[in-house]
Amino acid sequence: MNGALQVVVMGVSGTGKSAVGSRVGERLGVPYVEGDEHHPAANIAKMAAGTPLTDDDRRPWLEELAEVLASRERAGTSTLLGCSALRRTYRDLLRGGLPAGTVGFLHLVAEPEVLHRRMEEREHFMPPSLLRSQLATLEPLEPDELGTAIHVDAPLDVVVERGVEAVRALAGRGAAQR
Repeated sequence: MNGALQVVVMGVSGTGKSAVGSRVGERLGVPYVEGDEHHPAANIAKMAAGTPLTDDDRRPWLEELAEVLASRERAGTSTLLGCSALRRTYRDLLRGGLPAGTVGFLHLVAEPEVLHRRMEEREHFMPPSLLRSQLATLEPLEPDELGTAIHVDAPLDVVVERGVEAVRALAGRGAAQR
């Protein structure tokens, strides 16, 4: 990628943010940061108990992730960050005042039935019962946001290829905005 670009691999639980983001990062030579590893223990316990997070619960986590992106931007290095980024306000916080064209979003999407099945088949603190609340909270990317959506209903290698192409396109669009 030409120039540093911070890409948030976003979407509701079960879209494959970790699997797709880490493999896209490997293909592009860009480090992947797992946003879930930055959740406070209280947030993880709350979600594991089946209770959706509130905006107040999410704020410190999002602020920490925004600092990760800002520090990578200051260092002049690109990053892929897995984070649900469900609302526009969350994405605005993640951008954290960084210059236009430096933070993009790769929105992973799938049908609810596919997501629910995936959530039932994996080991993760987020139970399938919270999928409905995440889908209700989700605000799609707006036209003024640097981002794109890709469907994740294909085999992982196909989705990763779509992701690589999408991130390269975001890098080009981001460079044009700077």
